[in-house]
Amino acid sequence: MTAPILLDTCAVLWTAADAQITEEAEAALQEAFEADREVFVSPISAWELGILAARGRQRFPTEPAAWFNLFLEKSGCHLSSLSPEILVDSSFLPGTPPRDPADRIVICTARKLGYQVMTRDREILEYSEQGHVLGIEC
Repeated sequence: MTAPILLDTCAVLWTAADAQITEEAEAALQEAFEADREVFVSPISAWELGILAARGRQRFPTEPAAWFNLFLEKSGCHLSSLSPEILVDSSFLPGTPPRDPADRIVICTARKLGYQVMTRDREILEYSEQGHVLGIEC
């Protein structure tokens, strides 16, 4: 059985905008939904969307929190858990993890819960190539 998918923040934005994603990512999402496997989004993505909006780097048709909740509802994605253990352990990842704390939290969530991370983030994909987390380029 294929591991559940965890969308990182850029994957949330790309899929919400119906932007073109890689064939691998499209196939993985289609397979997950057809097999009734859950697709997850980390609560840290809501925080990142808020930061992007506050800095003027991303515009939303509604308040970012409302947009995020609507995305979850319409996409069929589920909110992943975000425990204190994940938050602490994200500081102690093996190898050479990304420096971005949100990326580290997404990676640690995937490692702890057995998810694949869907992303376009180069640093997360490079970390996946090191063998520390399963990654799907979108």
